[in-house]
Amino acid sequence: MNDNSLNDINEISMKIILNAGDARLIIKEALDCVATCEFDAAKQKLGESKKKINAAHSAQTETIQGEARGEKIAFSLLFAHAQDTLMTIMSEWNTANHIIRLFEVYDERLRKLEGK
Repeated sequence: MNDNSLNDINEISMKIILNAGDARLIIKEALDCVATCEFDAAKQKLGESKKKINAAHSAQTETIQGEARGEKIAFSLLFAHAQDTLMTIMSEWNTANHIIRLFEVYDERLRKLEGK
């Protein structure tokens, strides 16, 4: 292992962490929109966050595929953390997606009951 491969994996790790972190912030914004019944805005925010997740996931996948092709990848605790972070944010995205759908259905039912 040379310093360049360690620098490369650290750079990839940070790309994953930063994109996943950005996605988390946007997911929070989407849930804030749900709190004010702005469901279209919430879905739009969720779409934005998915782009960040996809960018992070792409960086992770390229690295894993490189290792599968025989490229030497230095072990990095930072990369393991990046993968864990991405997995957590993907789970948060799935949960937020369900929450938005549930609240949208409840809001529609309440409007019908209230005659709106």
